[in-house]
Amino acid sequence: MENGPGHDASRAAHRAARDSDAFADRADFDDATRGFVAALEPCVITAEDGNVVWDGDAYAFLNGDLPDTVHPSLWRQSRLVALQGLFRVVDGVYQVRGLDLSNMTLVEGERGVVVIDPLISEETAAAALALYRAHRGDRPVTGVLYTHSHADHFGGVKGVTTQAEVDAGRVPVLAPEGFLEHAVSENVYAGTAMARRAGYMYGAGLPKGPRGQVGAGLGQTTSTGRVTLIPPTVDITRTGQEETVDGVRMVFQLTPGTEAPAEFNLLLPDHRALCMAENATHTLHNLLTLRGALVRDPHAWATYLTESIALFGDECDVVFASHHWPTWGRERAMSYLTQQRDLYAYLHDQTVRLLNQGWTGAEIAESLRMPPALEAAWHTHGYYGSVSHNVKAVYQRYMGWFEGNPALLWQHPPVAAARRYVEFMGGAEEVLRRARSSFEQGDFRWVAQVVDHVVFADPSNARARELQADALEQLGYGAENGTWRNFYLTGAQELRGEHVGTPATVASPDVLAALSLDQLVDSLAVRIDGPRAWHADVAVRFVLPDSDPLTLRLGNGVLTGVRGDNPAAGRPHAVLVLGEPLLRGLLLGALPPADLLRREDVALDGDPAVVAELFAYLDSPDPDFPIVTP
Repeated sequence: MENGPGHDASRAAHRAARDSDAFADRADFDDATRGFVAALEPCVITAEDGNVVWDGDAYAFLNGDLPDTVHPSLWRQSRLVALQGLFRVVDGVYQVRGLDLSNMTLVEGERGVVVIDPLISEETAAAALALYRAHRGDRPVTGVLYTHSHADHFGGVKGVTTQAEVDAGRVPVLAPEGFLEHAVSENVYAGTAMARRAGYMYGAGLPKGPRGQVGAGLGQTTSTGRVTLIPPTVDITRTGQEETVDGVRMVFQLTPGTEAPAEFNLLLPDHRALCMAENATHTLHNLLTLRGALVRDPHAWATYLTESIALFGDECDVVFASHHWPTWGRERAMSYLTQQRDLYAYLHDQTVRLLNQGWTGAEIAESLRMPPALEAAWHTHGYYGSVSHNVKAVYQRYMGWFEGNPALLWQHPPVAAARRYVEFMGGAEEVLRRARSSFEQGDFRWVAQVVDHVVFADPSNARARELQADALEQLGYGAENGTWRNFYLTGAQELRGEHVGTPATVASPDVLAALSLDQLVDSLAVRIDGPRAWHADVAVRFVLPDSDPLTLRLGNGVLTGVRGDNPAAGRPHAVLVLGEPLLRGLLLGALPPADLLRREDVALDGDPAVVAELFAYLDSPDPDFPIVTP
């Protein structure tokens, strides 16, 4: 089902934005095409089963005229981000861009090539490496770097190397300290909810086109191939640490708690090239991503950018990142980094200033304006993050969800509140009558806010769903932010009865295999159905050949894992002697308790029924839970 046309109010706003003199500035287009070597033709990447995991050619419509259903600034950004192929940054440093959400950077060494950030999927990474080799020779991969712990920077690693090559010591894998812990925990503990919302954030279920998905600001979208992981072999533990891989010298700056909980920037001193990972890109980034995550620290982010300028400002002639295009020339590069630093510092400092004057997060978000010099720079615009939701994230980081007004301390939940609102407002028909008038006047924000109550009070109200969908659609057309557009349009699509689904998850077998036993226990603890387990008292001890015993105890609806002979373990109701692979299979759900107990290489002492009972209290997450309806 194709979305509707743009409203007069949307078209007027777009005309005003399009008339800005800033659109005459072509510097970003010059930078984004500089060093072009070759494109992937056709730009369609498939998995072994023939399913398409990446289709860059689907964005060919961006070469057409600016439509009235896309914010002109987002259209400009999407055209830049959709440019794909192999690009030379400087001699010996190349990037493949536009084959996934992120970039792959390749640094030529003495024997082969060092890969920085091998994309999301094995398939897209393999295609990127093949494109490089087609034009630079069949160089072996001699090292891999993960700049940080998000899946678009490690998931394609098995498309460029193998576990066997790494185990043999031929391909070191470098990552910031704490990488593995954060890479696997973020994608497992709340992974189902994050993946569901990521489907909205990247518009995975939307048709690509002027009335649908046009990009996500940081990249066009996420690939949907196989997410892989090879654990790092070299940890970067301090700023100033130097490593050499295949003759490629690298100097690192640790930046924990910025765009990711584990992240580093790195200088290639022999190339005078500075990689800023995802700490400085051509957009305002997220302090709290719409898919969900821990709130990031903009003060630390700005502080580390100041440190980057101090450490590397005199030693680089080009700055590049794991997304978007490089910035050449020392003066331009330092201006770019300075503005990026000021962007996060201003958001932090002014939000804290105003919250200390009693303003709430929503009030600050509505009123805060960026300094003119920052607003004039394209790379500070909110294509991925936004001033609005980043301000709310800063407020949340310091103050939490409660704004201090006791009237908001114990509000009714959405459905109960919606029914009361609709009754107070004179019933659904009166609300829709007034909302339709607001829609005609172009007040789409209010329509979405008020009709949401009608939808939650009665999800079967077809007229309410359609009006809400129309309002969300117009809000999407007017959004400069790619992820806001995708959320709005996906919500409209779901309201109209089209299945959205959750197209991909990064909790892949490789990611799950990298979980420690303690993390596996934690991932089970958040799946215990607490009320059903209130009165359970179950303890099972697992005796392992090469590590301390692990006791799982369930009491008061809480699953606790205790290592060793700690008194907190208590007396178990059953003891199993088994190998760690079998225990991991049990904890991951791949090996049912009944099958485990039948194995000859498992010894049991105690009541076998308690093993099955322990796992019977696990709840299953719902990967397709509703978002725009109750």
